[in-house]
This record gives sequence, structure tokens and C-alpha cells, in this order.
Amino acid sequence: MKKIIGLFFLLTIVPAFMFARGRADIEYALENPDYAANPEDITEEPEELRPLYTLKTPEGNPVSLQESWGYVMQNRLDEYNSDIPLTDVCFFAAEINSYGELSGVPNRSRIDTGKARCHLVVICESKALSHFILDPQFNLRTKLIKDIVKAAAPYDGVQIDFELIPGRDRKNYLTFLADLRYSLGKQKWFTVCVPARTKFISDDVFPYAEIAKYCDRVFVMAYDESWSGSKPGPVASINWCRRIAEYAKKSIPEKKLIMGVPFYGRTWSSETTAGAWYFSGANRIMTEHKTPEVIYENDIPSFKYTAQVDVTGYFNDAYSVLQLCHLYENMDIKKMGFWRIGQEDPEVWNWINIAKK
Repeated sequence: MKKIIGLFFLLTIVPAFMFARGRADIEYALENPDYAANPEDITEEPEELRPLYTLKTPEGNPVSLQESWGYVMQNRLDEYNSDIPLTDVCFFAAEINSYGELSGVPNRSRIDTGKARCHLVVICESKALSHFILDPQFNLRTKLIKDIVKAAAPYDGVQIDFELIPGRDRKNYLTFLADLRYSLGKQKWFTVCVPARTKFISDDVFPYAEIAKYCDRVFVMAYDESWSGSKPGPVASINWCRRIAEYAKKSIPEKKLIMGVPFYGRTWSSETTAGAWYFSGANRIMTEHKTPEVIYENDIPSFKYTAQVDVTGYFNDAYSVLQLCHLYENMDIKKMGFWRIGQEDPEVWNWINIAKK
């Protein structure tokens, strides 16, 4: 029964969070008729939709941030509204296509960020493409920089999120950042995303201190401690994040440091059933699962079996997010960024304030 409940919970995590908060509103309205115009219309939800679990309530005081950064997906604009306490919105994302060209640039006019600054995020999700656009000998780099500057015209700034840089392109990457910083001019903010580090690595493609020289902010992606191919675990544990923050504070000036906080979670299963199989492998799994028969469909053998799969999940709710935020706050880090808007427990926004200047 626990396995079934766990799987149901993990597959419905976001709706459940939304529902949990909505239930509190219903209960308040039932006790306070003036809260709703038509309190008689408020009804309890069906028994089968009520979560069987309880979540911890955040503890302590709300977190007060100098800067609060959040990522908004251009194809999920319905998940964002300008009332969310953000000083900076990262509009995700323009990308590098197979020809080394800038493509898919988000339309700035589609998003109303209110008083928050809006930054164009540029990504490259291929090691091969990263190599060809960064190495000057392939004559793609100069045009790409010009195109980024042009695309950034309606934005307050640009953020570079290249996470797959080949080791031999370390120098090319750093000079690319320097050239883009110069081309953008002082009127545009320039930020760079870097993966989590807990110590100095001599040949690191993402040297924190050097990258910090070329940009206004460095966004430390302090998540994916556990990933899809790892053992089950949190995407950002407290102790791991403490070590990342300690190293980041030594390497990045306080004014430029943004600590990234994850809203998302992950699941792992004890058995992966999809895949391509050797003949021997197909026979093995059929035998292990006591497959009763093989059916020939148009002369092609097929089979079915029912498998019990154990699912383990780790996720973030308002409580865990605030634990991370308080950790950074206690380390005198006043700038934090959240990946991403839409994935969060909505309760988290009741615990984040923007500090008055």
C-alpha cells in the first residue's frame, strides 16, 4: 500500500500542493462568511482527492532578499504573474541551433514583469555546438555575439547558461564571456550560470573567480546533487549546499554572488521496463516475471507482464526551500535565484520578501 500511495503522491505533487493551499482557503472561508461573496457555494473536495500526508510548515521569519531571481519558461507564461516577489526575471530561453545560430529568442513583449528587471537567457545544450561557436577559427563566434546583443535590445540584461563546455575550450569560453561583456556595454546587466562546486579545481572549465571578472552576477546552480542516473537522494541537501556556498563566498565577490535554489524534485524506480533487448534478455525477463504466453501478432512474437516497481522520490516544499534560504541568509548571502517558476509550492512566496533599499 505504501508503494501505491507513494507513486500516486509523486505523480501528483504539484496539483497536491496547489490543492493543499486551496483547502486552507476553503476552511477559512467556511469559518468566516465575509471572506467569500457566496460562502454557501464553497464545498469540500471529494474524499479520494484528499492527500494522506502532511507537510511541515516553514519555521522562523520570512527571508528578506536584496535580489530575488526567478526563471520563467516562454512556453509556460501562465505559471508566472508579476505579484511574485522577484527583482529579476530570467526569460528562458534563446538557444543555439544546429547551425550555430541564435534561435527561439523569447518575445519580451509577451511578459509583464512589473518593476522586476527582465533578462534574456541564452543556452547551448551540446558539447559539439559549444566547441564550434566558442572557437574563433570556425567564424561563428563574432556573428553570435552580435546577434545576442541585438536580441538583448528590449531586455535589461543577458544571462549565459552554457553547461556543456569541452575541457579544451576553457580559454575560448572565458574570452567569449569577455567579448560579450564588452559588446553589451555597461547599460546591460550580464550574468553567467555556473555549476555547483565545493572546492577549487585546477583545470575547471567554470573557474568562479575568473568568470566573476567579466559579469555583474554569477548564478551558482546549487542543485542536482542527485540526478536521474544517481542513487536516490535530494537534489540539494543542506550540508552539500553549505559547502558550495562556503566555496562560492571565497571565490565570488559578495555583490555578484547569487545562490540558486531548486523548486523541483526527482523520482527513481527500482526497475526500468522500457528499452531494446537482446533475444536472451527478452527471454530472461519473461522467465523472471513468469510470462504465461507469447502471442504472435502478424508473425511477430509479443508478450505482456505486470511488474511491481518501487518508486522513491525527493522533492522540495516550502519548508525545505526556506531551510535552504535561511542557510544562505545566515551566511550573509542576500541574493538568491529560483529554478523555476511554476514548480514551487505556492506557500513559499509567503515567506520571501524583497528588502527595501
